[in-house]
Amino acid sequence: MQELVVISGKGGTGKTSVTASFAVLASRPAIADCDVDAADLHLILSPRTVARHEFRCGHQAVIRPDACIRCGNCLASCRFQAVKATHQTAGGGAFWIDPMACEGCGVCVRFCPAKAIDFPERLCGEWRVSETRCGPMVHARLGVAAENSGKLVSLVRREARRVAEEQQRSLIIVDGPPGIGCPVIASLTGASLVLVVTEPTVAGEHDLERVLRLTRHFQLPVLLCVNKWDINPELAGRIEARAREAGAQVAGRIRYDRAVPLAQMREQAVVEGQTQGSAHDIRELWEQVRSSIQRCVIFFAILACLAREII
Repeated sequence: MQELVVISGKGGTGKTSVTASFAVLASRPAIADCDVDAADLHLILSPRTVARHEFRCGHQAVIRPDACIRCGNCLASCRFQAVKATHQTAGGGAFWIDPMACEGCGVCVRFCPAKAIDFPERLCGEWRVSETRCGPMVHARLGVAAENSGKLVSLVRREARRVAEEQQRSLIIVDGPPGIGCPVIASLTGASLVLVVTEPTVAGEHDLERVLRLTRHFQLPVLLCVNKWDINPELAGRIEARAREAGAQVAGRIRYDRAVPLAQMREQAVVEGQTQGSAHDIRELWEQVRSSIQRCVIFFAILACLAREII
């Protein structure tokens, strides 16, 4: 099973639009939206939810008012100003925990003499298994001010692999998060191939260099696509040259095209019902990506044969 992860050094480069088009062009893929902080692939693929699950991770302190003796220990021990009181003096008023400020460290639980603070698992969001016109899709949504997005990304990828195995699908297409943080790392580890989508801007060039350093650290094969390359051809060429120096292969370019937002308004991928302009560019890009995936399959098959001979 091969796993293609589409990422970008910054948001707004067109990563999700490219991913949606790949989902349409691929043969029987499974799809995973790992941009859990701002998931939007569902806006194009219109999934029908099959299963819905809570995502719980970490803990949150909750004061039981009937058991609280109003000693103020929790207020004094909290370093995140998560404990609030109607009166800021020990022994006065009622104490409560601000769920947006609580870091789940458990210090207040440890120092409460009345054991009046519960410490349940925190509800951080939800994840879903859905059906789309392109195949099964696993996606999620992180709650407001919730953390542990890296763990949720790992969960989405794991469930996508499970669904792909059950339905005998050989390719998983992952819409990864932007940037280089924990969610991106969680989406990259163990990937077969990475496609980085960037744009010819100063911010795009800077953030591409950071994401290429990240993929080089994990020793992953990387392809590059410059979206909207024609808004600054000179910078697009410079970005491609630097990417080659960093060991990435330039897979293609996509022109600026007003058909892209129009397709999104219709809840369609760019390649659906179109063959010219950016749709043509994306189809050519997909052929390059598909060829690289096939080479990865051959490479891993050779490694497996060598491993069996050694054993």
